This record gives sequence, structure tokens and C-alpha cells, in this order.
Amino acid sequence: MRIVSYPGGFGRLEGDAVVPMGADIAAWLRDGRAEEGEAVARSSLELLAPVPRPGKIVCIGRNYVEHAHERGFDAPPEPILFAKWANSVAAPGATVTIPEQTSQADWEAELGVVIGSRCSRVPADRALEHVAGYTCLNDLSARDLQNRVSQWTRGKAIDGFLPMGPALVTPDEVGDPQQLWVRCRVNGETMQDGHTSLMIWPVAELIAFVSETITLEPGDVIATGTPAGIGAARTPPVFLRDGDVVEVEVERVGVLETTIAAPHAA
Repeated sequence: MRIVSYPGGFGRLEGDAVVPMGADIAAWLRDGRAEEGEAVARSSLELLAPVPRPGKIVCIGRNYVEHAHERGFDAPPEPILFAKWANSVAAPGATVTIPEQTSQADWEAELGVVIGSRCSRVPADRALEHVAGYTCLNDLSARDLQNRVSQWTRGKAIDGFLPMGPALVTPDEVGDPQQLWVRCRVNGETMQDGHTSLMIWPVAELIAFVSETITLEPGDVIATGTPAGIGAARTPPVFLRDGDVVEVEVERVGVLETTIAAPHAA
């Protein structure tokens, strides 16, 4: 099942139509029940992020060896956690404005995991039971702000710097989350071409690790890390500019498109 959100509700995507399922996706994530309404044309709806205001967004840094190496680091001994907040979430197809405080906005294509049931200290072999579905994420990053200090928040949790969507895809459609291609294209040129089998810590282990100390609730999102190919690691570096179109594609999950705007274009 592919679930989309729109102003005033959410629904099940069926081809070119959306079957309304209610007003509160959080309630569906919590109890799995919803009454379906009459289908409406997909083209008549403005899509929001699948989870427009997550309670928590837990991001994983350097979860692919080649990405750690391109940043000049060894693979970390345990998952690196950092946070974004609901202000960072942007809808599929949205235009994201780069703040004037950075000149080094960069892309990071990622598999997003949406939690469906409360879990605390869950073992890895039971962790995927708590997944409601998967989505595409772009962990946009201001490298100059990120690299000034040891804490990454200022360069990561910027307004609109987590495009998400276009849909939440349930596990029965996705299958093994460690068997997915993750790609990023900028203006049609492939910049990242990775595979989730190359994660240092797979999805189940990430959920287990996070839930050791942070209780995960329905609607929380885990950004599982990005493969190699970011703009900052290129020679010369390549950063996002006004008018750039970024596509994040995750196999069996979808394609997320975002347009970049410079401050003067806001």
C-alpha cells in the first residue's frame, strides 16, 4: 500500500486516484484502522510529506563506508545520531529556499523509515515489526555551517531541509529494506548511486540501537544515512544553486523531486 498525505487528510494511492482514509495519519499509524471514502483524482490534491509533522526525526551519520571515507573519516564504531525537527520537513515537489547564511547546500539521498508502533529496547530480530513503511528522504545539508562546530544541528535542521515523500510505502510492497538502490540526480545527472546492502548498520539494527535509549513512537522517522556521492566530496565541490532540481529515487519506494531556490528567489 502507498499512503499519501494532503491538506485535511490522507489516503491510499491507487493509480491516478487517492482513496481517502481519514484526517489523521498519526491515528492510522498507531492503530492501523481507517474508514475509506470515495476516490478522488490524484491531480486534484496537493501532496504533503507522508508524515507532515513527525514527533521525532532521528538521523544517522556516516552509515555507508564509502561516504565516511569521502568525508575523510573511518567507519564509526557505532551509529552517529543527530536530529532534525518538523520544521525541516518539506513536501514532495516543494521548492526549498537556501538561507543566505550558507553557500554550500548539499544533497543526501536516503531511505526513510517511518515507525508504526511504540518500541523501547526492541531487539534487532523484532525491530522491523515496528515499521509502518518506507519513504524517500533528502537530508539537505549546509556544509559550511555543519563543519564549523562538532555539533551538526545548525547545518542540518534548517527550515525545509528534509524533503520527504511522495508516499509512505508499506513493508509488504518494499520487501527487504537492505535490497534497495538509492540514487540522487541533480538536473538529470546522477550524483549518487548506492545500495542499502552497503549500510554499516542495517535498518533493524538502527531501530534496535536508537530504541535502547530513545522510545520510538508511531510517526517517528529514521533517516538511515546516505551513500557516497555528495557534492562536497567532488573535485571541485558542487553545491546546490537557484533553479536546481534534485531527485531522490529509492527502489520500490518512489521518486522525490525538489526544486532549489536562492534567497532572492523566495
